[in-house]
Amino acid sequence: MDVLVLARIQYAITTIFHFFFVPLSISMIFLVAIFETMYVWKKKKIYLDMSLYWGKIFLISFAIGVVTGILQEFQFGMNWSEYSRFMGDVFGAPLAVEALLAFFMESTFIGIWMFGRNKLPKWTIALSAWLVALGTSLSALWILAANSFMQEPVGFKVENGKAILTSFTALLTNPQLLVEYPHTIFGALATGGFVIGGISTYNLLKKRNIEFFKKSFNYAMVVACVAGFGLIFSGHTQAQHLMKSQPMKMAASEALWEDSGDPAAWTLIGGIDTDKKENKWEVNIPYLLSYLAYSEFDGSVEGLKTLQAKYEKLYGDNINYIPPVKTVFWSFRIMAGFGGLMVLLSLIGLWFANRGTITNQKWFLRSMTGAIVLPFIANTTGWIMTEIGRQPWTVFGYYTTAQSVSPNVSKGQLLFSTISFSSAYVILTIIIIMMVARIAKEGPDALLKEKLDTKVDLMDKEAFEK
Repeated sequence: MDVLVLARIQYAITTIFHFFFVPLSISMIFLVAIFETMYVWKKKKIYLDMSLYWGKIFLISFAIGVVTGILQEFQFGMNWSEYSRFMGDVFGAPLAVEALLAFFMESTFIGIWMFGRNKLPKWTIALSAWLVALGTSLSALWILAANSFMQEPVGFKVENGKAILTSFTALLTNPQLLVEYPHTIFGALATGGFVIGGISTYNLLKKRNIEFFKKSFNYAMVVACVAGFGLIFSGHTQAQHLMKSQPMKMAASEALWEDSGDPAAWTLIGGIDTDKKENKWEVNIPYLLSYLAYSEFDGSVEGLKTLQAKYEKLYGDNINYIPPVKTVFWSFRIMAGFGGLMVLLSLIGLWFANRGTITNQKWFLRSMTGAIVLPFIANTTGWIMTEIGRQPWTVFGYYTTAQSVSPNVSKGQLLFSTISFSSAYVILTIIIIMMVARIAKEGPDALLKEKLDTKVDLMDKEAFEK
């Protein structure tokens, strides 16, 4: 393997592992803020317990997200120095705002939420939780602003071989950002919904703290269901935008080698032969690709071969502009399939919760416990499609991945750092699984054994002591 391949492998490892925790942090603090608000409103101790209990998982995910984010930035500077030289002026602006504004906002109000409970009014603690949630959402916005520029460059000019930012407003109103950000946030909310839902069903199977976990499950399924439908609509909007901004990615996601007919059929599954640039067999759904691309049941879509010829005229004929088709094709289907399954499970969960029969549905409780992994797989494959589908570009139309890699990093250095990062991630994974498993098994009863700095209303104090 050469330096470029090793650098890409390391980027994939650090990015995927980091992104396990970003959506979890965003969603968990959102749900914790809801529980804090319900505690202020209804003055029932169970909501305080829900906030404290699920807040533990938020704190774990936030801490790990910070650590893995630092490692990811380190490999950017180490492995992709040419990329940094080209677009540092653009890439650095949103990242600086993220660090100076959003991250410090999160950190400050996390401190208030954790340590101010016995010193400040309840509404202040609830407000601090909402401000942490706002901070995590703003962090995602600034990071995605930088990523969206890589997908669809706007608001810049090239001087002396470098991208110079000319309009910060254009960066924030990038059409790619406007479709990418909602989809990411809905994916994050679905993650928290299924983590809380899965841990809740595990404990309901064990018949532990029934009232606590039934209520937690109900809230989680509402969030997961709303997020699931949000994913469907925002994903459709993204597909339509791809037809304008990155038609090659859209064609690769369909393994569409030749121009489609009119109307265009959507390929459900197929046998892809990248060497011969054809599909040996396909299962198609008529009209669906036209609808995905144009919201109409007619219209053709350009194929990979046609787009390759166009790109050769635009950018030069010495590069293969077709991304890894199998990876893009199957990652899209895994993402969409698991997303649809999450919507179905959340609807079933709401149905059982509304009827009050959730504890009797053993098959569903087991299914939901296993479904904890679904949003993580869907989030990961979605980002794989997004990043791999942009290849061979780092900045679409301007700078390739091959140009971006550091010229002075050796294969030995990359191999050593990749093994080091991977080993650290394996250890972190084991620790995280053990911590979350312990929290899941202990349940809210463990809160009574801990010396929490907790303010409890006089009307709730007797129940709390019992």
